[in-house]
Amino acid sequence: MESSLCPKMCGVRAGRWATPGWWRGEEPCSSPPPGGADTEAVVTEQLPPQSEPRLTLHLLCLQLTLCLLCCLQLTMAKRLQAQRLDGIDYSPRVEFVQLASEEADVVNLGQGFPDFSPPEFAVEAFQHAVSGDFMLNQYTKAFGYPPLTKILASFFGKLLGQEIDPLKNVLVTVGAYGALFTAFQALVDEGDEVIIIEPFFDCYEPMTLMAGGRPVFVSLKPSPTQKGEPDSSSNWQLDPTELASKFTSRTKAFILNTPNNPLGKVFSKEELELVASLCQQHDVVCISDEVYQWMVFDGFQHISIASLPGMWERTLTIGSAGKTFSVTGWKVGWVLGPDSLMKHLRTVHQNSVYHCATQGQAAVAQSFEREQLHFGRPSSYFVQLPQYIQRCRDHMIQSLQSMGFRPVTPQGSYFLITDISDFKNKMPDLPGAADEPYDRRFVKWMIKNKGLVAIPMSIFFSLPHQKFFDHYIRFCFVKDESTLRAMDQKLQKWKAELTP
Repeated sequence: MESSLCPKMCGVRAGRWATPGWWRGEEPCSSPPPGGADTEAVVTEQLPPQSEPRLTLHLLCLQLTLCLLCCLQLTMAKRLQAQRLDGIDYSPRVEFVQLASEEADVVNLGQGFPDFSPPEFAVEAFQHAVSGDFMLNQYTKAFGYPPLTKILASFFGKLLGQEIDPLKNVLVTVGAYGALFTAFQALVDEGDEVIIIEPFFDCYEPMTLMAGGRPVFVSLKPSPTQKGEPDSSSNWQLDPTELASKFTSRTKAFILNTPNNPLGKVFSKEELELVASLCQQHDVVCISDEVYQWMVFDGFQHISIASLPGMWERTLTIGSAGKTFSVTGWKVGWVLGPDSLMKHLRTVHQNSVYHCATQGQAAVAQSFEREQLHFGRPSSYFVQLPQYIQRCRDHMIQSLQSMGFRPVTPQGSYFLITDISDFKNKMPDLPGAADEPYDRRFVKWMIKNKGLVAIPMSIFFSLPHQKFFDHYIRFCFVKDESTLRAMDQKLQKWKAELTP
């Protein structure tokens, strides 16, 4: 009988299962004998004294059974996931997106993506990249397709007031999400503190934790408004004293998101100067997520913190072609910054994704070249897009107000939040767990009963602060006119159901 050592090295030799007559050439059995503490005694009692060969085989069969059980137990008991994944496996945003996909006839105003066509020049650029030069099907430079890094350096160098080197100061990534992950992995070490402004894009906290850092939160708080006066995202402010208290000798990075997701706040120059002063005072790196920089309304102006005196040297500026050209599925992003920081991001990049899709990069390069020629003119997409989006924003605000919502008017981004306090007062006992924030129960109820998808605001806050902001929900207004009309119909039907 062929045999081999147990893979767990317990010393037992394993062989084919055998019947008592196996040694006489009879067919082997197809399954092991029943296991258990008394198996050996049972087998011994069943065999006559002269059946030593059979006894040996049965004992071998028993030993192999126990060995396999041992191996199975050891395999199941071993920890599989890395400790850095503890506590971050659950994503509320993913849960609500999945919930929306399971319901029929819903209007998805939760996810942040346009459901209209990208600009024609971007689509043509991608088509040309796919059908033109066949070498665009192959690898390009690991840190970015050279025409793209060159145009990014030229375009943003003017905006930031810097001479940007395409090879040292630009890194092309798999979307802005990839840029953020690369930055956290490159710069945040075990025990480092990372200051995050609440409400925050919900990947900042888990990315900090995965890198071994400790998130430190500081909240934007709404200023009181007069009764009947519409609220604005510009009314949400940081307390300067509280902000300063968050900086310590352990602070490694400060995360800035302007325009802010989910609030739509565009940080003023005075607010940015305060952040810049504290970062310089405490020798802190600023990771500035500026993916919505072209989506600014009502005469507000986006300012990159890297353009302020003394900040280029300590800032990573992150951008997204997905948001810039309404092509979120292309997943092309970038990071701009000084070589003293960027060299560490390149180390992470070359040892992880290494390379981003060449054709997508080529299409983005051509789109930026077009925009550079039209920049500041009425024909520029960066002029046309915010004009269209502002009309969408105003449409949504008016529709939500007609239903009794109290929207907070955003000055930028894809999103607005709306106060649902009146609904909370009228419908306090919606289904859900006792400790589940109200906004999450409300959104689940609204998806199932009203066919409207939103995202609860509390998921954008740290756990201790969620209960203070569970009377807001977030909508995405960067949608086609047909989607907004479908929203209108849902809201009007809802309103009609409330009319006596």
